[in-house]
Amino acid sequence: MGKNVDFGGKGFGVVGGELSHEPWTRAAPPVLATRARGRAREWVTRSPECYVLFPKAERRGVPLICDDSFLVFGLPKADKLLVLTVATEETDGFHRFMQSARYFNYTVKVLGQGEEWRGGGGTNSIGGGQKVRLLKEAMPHYATQEDLVIFFTECFDVIFAGGPEEVLKKFQKSNHKVVFAADGILWPDKRLSDKYPVVHIGKRYLNAGGFMGYAPYVSRMVAHWSLQDNDDDQLFYTKLYIDAGKREALNITLDHKCKIFQTLNGAVDEVVLKFENGKTRVKNTFYETLPVVINGNGPTSILLNYFGNYVPNSWTQDSGCTVCDLDTVDLSAADVLPNVTLGVFIEQPTPFLPRFLDLLLTLDYPKEALKLFIHNKEVYHEKEIKVFYDKAKHEIGTIKIVGPEEKLSQAEARNMGMDFCRQDEKCNYYFSVDADVVLTNPKTLKILIEQNRKIIAPLVTRHGKLWSNFWGALSPDGYYARSEDYVDIVQGKRVGVWNIPYLANVYLIKGETLRSEMNERNYFVRDRLDPDMALCRNAREMGVFMYISNRHEFGRLLSTANYNTSHYNNDLWQIFENPVDWKEKYINRDYSKIFTENIVEQPCPDVFWFPIFSEKACDELVEEMEHYGRWSGGKHHDSRISGGYENVPTDDIHMKQVDLESVWLHFIREFIAPVTLKVFAGYYTKGFALLNFVVKYSPERQRSLRPHHDASTFTINIALNNVGEDFQGGGCKFLRYNCSIESPRKGWSFMHPGRLTHLHEGLPVRNGTRYIAVSFIDP
Repeated sequence: MGKNVDFGGKGFGVVGGELSHEPWTRAAPPVLATRARGRAREWVTRSPECYVLFPKAERRGVPLICDDSFLVFGLPKADKLLVLTVATEETDGFHRFMQSARYFNYTVKVLGQGEEWRGGGGTNSIGGGQKVRLLKEAMPHYATQEDLVIFFTECFDVIFAGGPEEVLKKFQKSNHKVVFAADGILWPDKRLSDKYPVVHIGKRYLNAGGFMGYAPYVSRMVAHWSLQDNDDDQLFYTKLYIDAGKREALNITLDHKCKIFQTLNGAVDEVVLKFENGKTRVKNTFYETLPVVINGNGPTSILLNYFGNYVPNSWTQDSGCTVCDLDTVDLSAADVLPNVTLGVFIEQPTPFLPRFLDLLLTLDYPKEALKLFIHNKEVYHEKEIKVFYDKAKHEIGTIKIVGPEEKLSQAEARNMGMDFCRQDEKCNYYFSVDADVVLTNPKTLKILIEQNRKIIAPLVTRHGKLWSNFWGALSPDGYYARSEDYVDIVQGKRVGVWNIPYLANVYLIKGETLRSEMNERNYFVRDRLDPDMALCRNAREMGVFMYISNRHEFGRLLSTANYNTSHYNNDLWQIFENPVDWKEKYINRDYSKIFTENIVEQPCPDVFWFPIFSEKACDELVEEMEHYGRWSGGKHHDSRISGGYENVPTDDIHMKQVDLESVWLHFIREFIAPVTLKVFAGYYTKGFALLNFVVKYSPERQRSLRPHHDASTFTINIALNNVGEDFQGGGCKFLRYNCSIESPRKGWSFMHPGRLTHLHEGLPVRNGTRYIAVSFIDP
């Protein structure tokens, strides 16, 4: 029996043959009508508010007679959407997919859990039929639920960017029963291109990585499957779609403009991140759409990982990282901390190595929970390794050292170090650290463990540079490419835990990961790749995510490329390559107090006294000069200076003779010039000196120096050893002021005018040997 329904601005629908008194307003999305029974011819007309089913005899604008033979459905509710996916194992990609589904409260059912994967397939091969078979087996449970929408999707390389309500709304607007993802690339049989319907705007080809449809239609669709698990799923669905009869019967369409599904393969240039209103989405700029599902199909998994750092709202401009504390662990509540194997690799001559080794012992971690593996390739460093071992053996129970005599390649050594943990069932974590890493945060190890990732690295960079221990993207040939967010991450403008394609130098790997996904011993060997690139490529292909954290300051990277080992104390030359480490090692720790606490002393008029060098700087500079050994002997005739004659000679070695001139002048500009401006207000030094030298006083050679003026605007005189310990006597007397300084402090410098006012002499050394470093600045 028919029912008259007044249709004007608002209307009433027929649901299950009964009159619904719920009006469809403009705020409501369109409704779709489907036949319940009978063969009456019908057509669909669209009002501004809804789709309404009309018998053909009816006309727009007249009372509508709704027959019991028709069902009119409104927009399905979110609980009528079921996501189905296939996962025979739980990879990192699967967990990311599920995390995005939980964020939007999707209902997900996973098919194939516990099954062996027999579907073949891969990035560039056919397969995947097992997914169709599993879906076909699951559909009888849902086939009769006409109002249920099935959403089938891949999961390992897929993330949700929008919620169920959004996807259902977009699905209904398609006005079809089944919607497949669309692709710009035809796969796997390019010969089928001509059989596809012509598309004037949008992507033409079907992609089987995602589709959605009403349960009865999905059930009928997969009922056509009669192939093997290792046959190709995409080819199966393609043949259904290009068959005009089956396409019409199943009412299939493609999401040509990526309103629901965004496949990334072939579309890298179409998509960008969109930050707006405290949310982060992926936007297709070609079609001006915001896809709900992002599929990193083909070789685009790295791009998907990049998007996954932000979507769904994992990092926003307003809130920063919203997922960094998910699934973390709290070590502060643990009675016993996990066992960690430290893998230390010295693969080239490396500056400041003793400090690197000492920092390992300052890690805030119980030493009884540590084991140590060291590979040292360089004979040059053997003495330093021995010194470290003699200290460390009293704190760390197990230390294995593999020296240069083993002649291991870098890859072999790294495989051995990783296996040192893998073979030890009690090894919970493997912490690999290269010698060019300066870990200044003693809590680094705890922080990384608490983040609870399979592979994670702390961000370290070269001081003042964008060079770091990770890449945010890869070029097509697998080498470095800069991601859009790389600079912001390195500079700390975006803070979080980032899924990345490449890391090196320092990283933490779970022991259980080494004994499961990464249980082979040869992960650092792959074709002709460098060991770190081989490791990362293997991890990527196994689906093991690698992360970098910049949530804390961890340390920095040293530059080793230009490290010259031809000197006696080679670190002295590192002021340009590694200025921060040079300063830490060689500048007095109280130097900064010159500007904050006014510790500069004035023992004589306009003679300023301040700390400048560390003990190590003094000792190494003296050692370098003695190693060179060609002291001038305090003679008047001196071929090293212009004119060849020195009026007031000293027993010295010029910085230029040991190739330290450029280093020393840079030291003057960086560390002496600021002090000059403080004590001689208004004077701006050029920071230049023609004469820079180390003087040696001893009773046997030259015990004192007669009164003289210096050929400088001002002079610095740095004591390099201790009075009373290394020598007796010595000092400096300023005759105009009858003022003597007889107890110079090691590492402290005098600064005084050179000409006119400060006639001075060197007081006699009675015993031992006194060393000072002198510069005549702004001659």
